[in-house]
Amino acid sequence: MFSVRSAAASRPVLTRCLPWLRHGGQQLLPLAAFHGSARCPGPKVAVIFSGCGVFDGTEVHEASAILVHLSRGGAEFKMYAPDVPQMHVVDHIKGQPTENEQRNVLVESARIARGKITDLSKLSSKDYDAVIFPGGFGVAKNLCTFAVDGKDFKVNKDVERILNQFHKEGKPIGLCCISPILAAKVLKGAEVTVGHEQEEDGKWPYCATAEAIKALGAKHCVKEVTEAHVDIKNKVVTTPAFMCETALHLIFDGLGIMVQNVLKLTKK
Repeated sequence: MFSVRSAAASRPVLTRCLPWLRHGGQQLLPLAAFHGSARCPGPKVAVIFSGCGVFDGTEVHEASAILVHLSRGGAEFKMYAPDVPQMHVVDHIKGQPTENEQRNVLVESARIARGKITDLSKLSSKDYDAVIFPGGFGVAKNLCTFAVDGKDFKVNKDVERILNQFHKEGKPIGLCCISPILAAKVLKGAEVTVGHEQEEDGKWPYCATAEAIKALGAKHCVKEVTEAHVDIKNKVVTTPAFMCETALHLIFDGLGIMVQNVLKLTKK
């Protein structure tokens, strides 16, 4: 039977449960890792974020689903993001950019990573068996300039370096939602999917991305949201995710297929 036996027991639950809580402007919360992720014996996978929030950063549901599937697949994963300013900050209720506000991609990405995230400039392909890029408009705004420049966009130098390194070393690259545009730009002749090429009464609102992919010289492969395309030659695995307006569990399943194929290609 529970009883209050000391004055300490009457302190706020947060303080009692979190003994490392500090005051006076010092550390208030721990740098909490994902439970057990550092102890998995499987493939090592780097996951690249572009902020926090679908309209100006990483799509949070995609990021979370990818981490769940990696954990379930026995992979060890670590998260990275570039230490650069966001293109802009979007009010996710109004769907409009805010004025006079600036955020940092690495700092915002740390929200999803529970604080355990590293500057992208420190990522080396030598330390990992695969890399995965979740989607979200942050890919098109913060990892590259596709949102502004269309097919003539430029890619963040570290993102380009990482894609080239993993590709040169024959290590699998997973991308979802809008992020396959990165592979289409950097890896000439790559095969990717962003879903369908027709809007189909609003089901595929971002279908024009497929034309941009083809304009870059890549091959676009039509796939359903529950499918992934595997480019065996380039070891690039892609799935549409939120490029499709559909049920969340179908997007989750498609991301699982993408992650499974990435892990399979590591042969570990």
